[in-house]
Amino acid sequence: MDAELRGDLDETLATMASHPHLVNIPTMIGGDGPDGVRRFYANRLIGQFFPPDVEFTSLSRTYSEERLVDELIISFTHTTKIDWMLPHVEPTGKRVEVAFVVIVGVAQGKVEYEHIYWDQASVLVQIGLLDPKHLPVVGSGSVAKLMNPSIPDPFFGE
Repeated sequence: MDAELRGDLDETLATMASHPHLVNIPTMIGGDGPDGVRRFYANRLIGQFFPPDVEFTSLSRTYSEERLVDELIISFTHTTKIDWMLPHVEPTGKRVEVAFVVIVGVAQGKVEYEHIYWDQASVLVQIGLLDPKHLPVVGSGSVAKLMNPSIPDPFFGE
């Protein structure tokens, strides 16, 4: 992940198996095979991974020889284009706080796959593209509830 954050494409790809794949589940954006993953990193991630004020808060990590599972909160102000997360959406200047789950498959010490999950509806609410008024979705409240489970739910108040 350090190489990804630094934008070092070659170092990132050197950590991967011979036929890796990466899928951002809510948007279906990623890559398959070395060329597909390289294209994804070069065209959709490097230079637009996250805006400069991004903060990562680790909640849990589970790992074995075959798998790494990270649960984290990612917070940022939507001041730059983020094609992999918000394709065709121009920066809104809005603050976003969202829980992520990243599952990394490992084979022979190399990354075989990355499956990345987040609640896209809560992101869309926070940037003003989805009105939660008559929908069972929330914005940053989902992270607040994750951090403080005693907060009453917004639908039943329990």
